[in-house]
Amino acid sequence: MEEQKAPHVAIIPSPGMGHLIPLVQFAKRLVHRHGFTVTFLVVGEGPPSKAQRTVLESLPSSISSVFLPPADLTDLPQTTRIETRISLTVSRSNPELRRVFDSFAAEGRLPTALFVDLFGTDAFDVAVEFHVSPYIFYPSTANVLSFFLHLPKLDETVSCEFTELTEPVMIPGCVPVSGKDLLDPAQDRKNDAYKWLLHNTKRYKEAEGILVNSFLELEPNALKALQEPGLDKPPVYPVGPLVNIGKQESNGVEESECLKWLDNQPIGSVLYVSFGSGGTLTCEQFNELALGLADSEQRFLWVIRTPSGIANASYFDSHSQNDPLTFLPPGFLEHTKGRGFVIPSWAPQAQILAHPSTGGFLTHCGWNSTLESIVSGVPLIAWPLYAEQKMNAVLLTEDIHVALKVRAREDGIVGKEEVARVVKGLMEGEEGKGVRNKMKEMKEGASRALKDDGSSTKALNLVVLKWKAHQKELEQNGKH
Repeated sequence: MEEQKAPHVAIIPSPGMGHLIPLVQFAKRLVHRHGFTVTFLVVGEGPPSKAQRTVLESLPSSISSVFLPPADLTDLPQTTRIETRISLTVSRSNPELRRVFDSFAAEGRLPTALFVDLFGTDAFDVAVEFHVSPYIFYPSTANVLSFFLHLPKLDETVSCEFTELTEPVMIPGCVPVSGKDLLDPAQDRKNDAYKWLLHNTKRYKEAEGILVNSFLELEPNALKALQEPGLDKPPVYPVGPLVNIGKQESNGVEESECLKWLDNQPIGSVLYVSFGSGGTLTCEQFNELALGLADSEQRFLWVIRTPSGIANASYFDSHSQNDPLTFLPPGFLEHTKGRGFVIPSWAPQAQILAHPSTGGFLTHCGWNSTLESIVSGVPLIAWPLYAEQKMNAVLLTEDIHVALKVRAREDGIVGKEEVARVVKGLMEGEEGKGVRNKMKEMKEGASRALKDDGSSTKALNLVVLKWKAHQKELEQNGKH
């Protein structure tokens, strides 16, 4: 009897490291646990970033990468939002994707499944032409996924802007969310970003399955509602938490310095402060955060980036050459010497969160960072900035209760008094004890979900069985 070939899966990550990281963990799981081969099909507006290349080149040999020629977006105005750019990058890469699939077909190794993430559904056109099963890997929460699946219906029934709604948006199994807390592209329905969001969510029903980076104990109600059979929705499989817990690519001496510094702090005494790879604060907000950390009298490890969002913001872009240390309030470093450690622009986050001295995490609520924190059992202070982070913050503070929330003033700034209050509250208050205990439960739940008989492992096994059956069928019919 002829032995079945190891299934091959292709993955198109949307541009952006936040999307690549969980997909890489997913690919590793397919390779190590199920003996698959995986090909990343990398699309973008320009050549891949150094960070992307570094991650992709460090992968085992069963995971290869094909870099598609950059999509031409020169016709778009400067003001075009990121969701529009990502969606168009994928749809305009379809001709190149066809070429790659033709070459796969010629080599007799067409993928069994093609995975896209949030805004990549236009690639389904190519998958279907080649009899490849279209799937979505959803790198955020089951709550936000439910919103995506309900958006086409909401779009028909709500006539005003979501921000003008007086009642929160209710979605089965999900925590109620006010219109102003919905993800960024849903904030302005006249913008192309919203139209692309809607376009993609309408195509979600074409997927043969959606794998979500969450787990049953974290979002039981949302996942239960998603798994109820519905005419218009594909099966949903919670396969998380897929996070990077190994040693990360370091860039220099400073990381090891910060880990050494942590070694000398009391257990659970340090607040880690970081706003992720894309988050920056305005100068005023940066200043208030610094003063609040100083006034809290707690130990902290802060990854600082040059502030932006000031009048001449383009001058301080995200790759700013300005030394972020020069933006700190005068005397800050002397005042916090010994109990504060400031590291410019990048830190080995997974290792910091896993360190016994780390007792809290002030975060922008990006889902990768949140899951890394859950896996290490570190409670949170929720300070959302962009994308779906406000929705995540509502989930973490009001539903799962593993985070305390910062309250902004009327002008949108979180003042230093509020920073000091919430930091003290998490690190030594009663409120902090509650979220710390809840986070410990979630850490245990995450670890159970990934065991051999855990809910996330079983969910992935189900999909893998489906693919193997699909591949066998295609081989018998001579299509692959």
